[in-house]
Amino acid sequence: MSDRIVGLGLMVLAALYGWQAGEYEADFVDPVGPTIFPQVLAAVIAGLGLWLVFRPDPEPDWTGGRVLLLQSVSVGLMLAYALLIVPVGYLLATTVLAAILAAMLGARPVPAAASGALVSLGTYLLFTRGLELSLPTGTLFQAG
Repeated sequence: MSDRIVGLGLMVLAALYGWQAGEYEADFVDPVGPTIFPQVLAAVIAGLGLWLVFRPDPEPDWTGGRVLLLQSVSVGLMLAYALLIVPVGYLLATTVLAAILAAMLGARPVPAAASGALVSLGTYLLFTRGLELSLPTGTLFQAG
């Protein structure tokens, strides 16, 4: 039953996401338009939701205790990341998130911080130089 509930949730999410993508307008000219990728992604998500509804796995054994706590903290961290990425900037927000997640997975503090910084810098360069996308630089620490 849990797979069916998740599948229905994915289909609703895909419908909302695809509908919202249809209203997106970009400031640049693209031959296929800015909505094609999100709408294709919405269709794939809806297909996966349908799969879960009609071909569910047997009921899983749900974990509790520490595992559930770590999963809840991870979701909270992702929400905080989404809220903080614009004010503190991509590099700082991603470094902190990746370092905390690495520590939660068992890394010692110094390697966790180093991996957070490397992940942040590596993905920043990939997005800005390789894909020519702009990422938030942060508004919190800018003067005046």
